[in-house]
Amino acid sequence: MTFQNDPPQEPAKPATHDTVPPPALLEFMVKEWKPASGEPTPRLQGYEAFAARRRALSRLFPGETLVIPTGHEKVRANDTNYRFRPGSDFYYLTGNVEPDCVLVMEAWEGGHRNVLFVEPNPGHSDATFFTDRVKGELWVGPRLGVPQSRDRFAVDECQGLPDLKATLEAVAKAGKHRVVRGMSDRVDPLLPPRNEGEKGEKDLDKELAQALSEMRLLKDAQEVKELSGAIASTRRGFEDVIRALREHPVRTERVVEGVFNLRARVEGNDVGYGTIAASGPHACILHWTRNDGRLKPGQLLLLDAGVERETLYTADITRTLPVGGKFSKQQREIYSLVHAAQAAAFKAVKPGNDFMEPNRRAMKVLAEGLARLGILRTSPEEALKDEHQFYKRYSLHNVSHMLGLDVHDCAQARQEAYKYGKLKPGMVLTVEPGLYFQLDDLTVPEKYRGIGVRIEDDVLVTEKGMRNLSASFPSEADAVEAWMASVWKQGSKQGSKKGSKKKR
Repeated sequence: MTFQNDPPQEPAKPATHDTVPPPALLEFMVKEWKPASGEPTPRLQGYEAFAARRRALSRLFPGETLVIPTGHEKVRANDTNYRFRPGSDFYYLTGNVEPDCVLVMEAWEGGHRNVLFVEPNPGHSDATFFTDRVKGELWVGPRLGVPQSRDRFAVDECQGLPDLKATLEAVAKAGKHRVVRGMSDRVDPLLPPRNEGEKGEKDLDKELAQALSEMRLLKDAQEVKELSGAIASTRRGFEDVIRALREHPVRTERVVEGVFNLRARVEGNDVGYGTIAASGPHACILHWTRNDGRLKPGQLLLLDAGVERETLYTADITRTLPVGGKFSKQQREIYSLVHAAQAAAFKAVKPGNDFMEPNRRAMKVLAEGLARLGILRTSPEEALKDEHQFYKRYSLHNVSHMLGLDVHDCAQARQEAYKYGKLKPGMVLTVEPGLYFQLDDLTVPEKYRGIGVRIEDDVLVTEKGMRNLSASFPSEADAVEAWMASVWKQGSKQGSKKGSKKKR
């Protein structure tokens, strides 16, 4: 990307392993291409919702220019990049998934004027379409372009990225701006941070980030629909994994990861986060994503995974599956305790309750169960006291976080609006208690060591209580065993049909 008034840029250079195209080739390449169709660019589906969000944000910051970048591609190694994923706040306000773009909400009479800066698309009239490895159409695919982006995203105005620098310099001179920071090292330096108050304690950019997170706390009907679609795809991904446990000749965590991630790419944009495929004692490591262990008979597989839709909304589901299809006595004891804790937490998910109330209910069940198993050396009441929290040696984490465009959604919201706030209709959160007994924990009877169990569902707060969006996933121990047996039976039937066709 170049900015207006930057020094002239050299022509795009080939990679070290390529040859420099001669002038005759450059001249030949820009000739005799079919012109663009000229058909109007269709509006983005659901563009009204994005416009409504911009209006809502506008009302919160009258008279101030708001700058929201999407971010840039990041280098994976040398000259290869990771697949780009838009910034969540930028996407929430625009629906645009292209890299490098910036939304500038200019203070205007009675509100804001929304200007979207995007990469221009010169078509085939400029040789960079095949010489530029970073932006060239034949290398990375076409960009939508300036007029097309204006029509598609229904913004007031659209401009090319080369014009952005001059615009931001003018915004900086005006002095009344807020920026979503940390997304673009090309935007941040041009707009110095602003603070207010006698001691400059009021961080205006932080307030913007908080406002966007708090807007995203409440999901509209379309967002709930997208989350439900992500959950449905995720269930199919879990069933793919269950089939692979029986059918795949190589029994490793990497197979589990690969099988699930295939479903995520077939039905969605990607996985919503690194798939956790933790077998045996690896399940006791909360974010185990190395996924380099083997699956062994008699062990458990803790699968924590979610499909991210093309609209970027992600599921976040965990099921703990017996690799061989049956829980052992000790595994079932721990699994059933975690399941009971989740059921208690569900009952506390209702409007008006504290966000932390489901966690308190679940931890009470876990502490009482740990005492019954002889693991806690104090009474449950003592273990649950704020000054003790001894149960956390085995439970490690709280049971809920918000879910949406990010797997840990709304992370910039104020504590009083989120962690210490009240549950409200439209919130979507996880409910995910767990117990984790480390192999070397001498406070745990040996028969339980190495067992890790987590059960996680995604729930919507409703007017009267909650709706479990992932209720189609079996969760009780017997139901999990029956689910696995059913998937394996279906797989064997399909195999028989294929075999009979070959015989004919």
